[in-house]
Amino acid sequence: MPEKNGIAPGHPSWAELASPDPEVSKRFYEGLFGWSSYTLTTDIGDYEVFTLGGVQGPEAAGMQTLLDDTERGSWTCYFRSDDIDSTVAAVREAGGLEVVEPTEVADLGRMALCSDPEGAEFALWYPYNLKGVGVVDEPAAMCWVELACHDTEGARRFYGHVFGWRPVDRDFYYESVYTQWKVGESSVAGMVSIDELGPPGLRARWTPYFYVSDCDAAAARATELGARVHIAPTDIKPGRFAILSDPTGACVALFAPTVDLQAERVRP
Repeated sequence: MPEKNGIAPGHPSWAELASPDPEVSKRFYEGLFGWSSYTLTTDIGDYEVFTLGGVQGPEAAGMQTLLDDTERGSWTCYFRSDDIDSTVAAVREAGGLEVVEPTEVADLGRMALCSDPEGAEFALWYPYNLKGVGVVDEPAAMCWVELACHDTEGARRFYGHVFGWRPVDRDFYYESVYTQWKVGESSVAGMVSIDELGPPGLRARWTPYFYVSDCDAAAARATELGARVHIAPTDIKPGRFAILSDPTGACVALFAPTVDLQAERVRP
């Protein structure tokens, strides 16, 4: 497994599910990915950590419980920051919002929740004892994060200011240009025009992608477990993907690569 011993600033570091029904969510993701989980009891409530290969395995993602169980579930993508206060200031300067101010999360780390000018929410993380995902680019692990938005030019300016990301255009996604953002030589995230994904009125959002060996089989299994598929398994140059919502309504993506993901990340 490509285990993660440290995550550099500006890189995705964590994915967190906010669920109105944690037991439903646990059954779904355990059934889909084979995840295990354990509960951390903190001064701000219980926090579930999903793992690969048993409870002692590397961390794959987290889950918190929504206080209002009538809300839909949602995934939040976290990005590493070495100075959360300065990054939040950059968010404001670029026209975004501070949704949750910088907060200590027990001995796990420090976080803030922000939104970009279109309203897509994302989080910042400075680690203490929870460094972030323990493994990437392997089956059932996170392998990509992607922004779907209307104003792609505005997003380029915003995230360039906040994280110093450099946009690189690719031609492998649908019939339009796909943007990969880079930190140095490494691709850290992607962006697609939301108008390519569905009917008008869809809101901008960040979505985590999880690696699967067989996208069609995983999408079928997700449907059996109560998911709704929004984009059926589809071929693109690096592999095959699908986008779905889990039984609580949280949007998540599956990706079965046909390329070496580590090599793809540093492609010019």
